[in-house]
Amino acid sequence: MAAVARPAPLTPDELSAALADLPLWSGDGGGGGIRRSLELAGFPDAVAALVRIAFVAEQLDHHPDVDLRWRTLHLTLVTHSAGGVTALDVDLARRVDALFPG
Repeated sequence: MAAVARPAPLTPDELSAALADLPLWSGDGGGGGIRRSLELAGFPDAVAALVRIAFVAEQLDHHPDVDLRWRTLHLTLVTHSAGGVTALDVDLARRVDALFPG
């Protein structure tokens, strides 16, 4: 059985370039990943936003760490198996931004 190719973590320069194109996200690229918070109108809106993000994440087979607090959704993207931020995280961040431009 062939091993599944795992994405490599982005270099600091690659991450800086990616974050320059993702102004709603912040992070250092280490195991802490990149983060964004979405402030919604209320709890049901935050849950609905999470469901929309879940469908996109499932399409990518790459899932965010999520913390839902009343009407605020906190997202962290990190490829745990790679030990840092990868192209998968950047792709998911872009897709989240397309759903919720800020």
